[in-house]
Amino acid sequence: MVLVPDYGLSPAFTYPAFVRDSALAVKWALDNAARLGADPKQVYVMGHSSGAYNAAMVALDARWLGEVGASPKQLAGWIGLAGPYDFLPIGDPQVKTAFNWPDTPRDSQPLAHAGPASPRTLLMAASRDNLVYPDRNTLRMAAALREAGVPVQVRLFDNLSHATLVGAFATPARWLGGPVLPPVVDFLGLASVLSHKGAR
Repeated sequence: MVLVPDYGLSPAFTYPAFVRDSALAVKWALDNAARLGADPKQVYVMGHSSGAYNAAMVALDARWLGEVGASPKQLAGWIGLAGPYDFLPIGDPQVKTAFNWPDTPRDSQPLAHAGPASPRTLLMAASRDNLVYPDRNTLRMAAALREAGVPVQVRLFDNLSHATLVGAFATPARWLGGPVLPPVVDFLGLASVLSHKGAR
């Protein structure tokens, strides 16, 4: 089962409003998983780009789920696709607005919260992403989590871009490159289930 929540966008909403929206969505999923026929002990958060930022903050910074009476310890893991995890100082005008630059707190950066209590992690990115640089973001996040003893998987794709990384999940667009779906299915522990159902 997949839930696709929404969150407030800049400039109408600025940090940390969108992280709080994401935490509320995860809290709802945790509270309602059993009623919806899902296992509440198998809740993952996943996002692409700014969505990966939100997923990382919810999974790594206990403040946000804590505000709504939940904890990252309730998550089975998190998946980040081309996420910005370390982007200070901010140069992009739109990102400046979203994060109230120059009054952006250092703890707004997901990388600052990587630690031993972090959930197991899958990080994926396009190796030549020129919008969210994988060396600074994906690979540094992976290194920090590994140093803290957190299980981390990393997949970089040479034939994809920032946008086509997520686009390649769609069956008609899988020719773009990848494959991006199998690592996610494997990370979620669903490979044998989908194989049994004849999924490709």
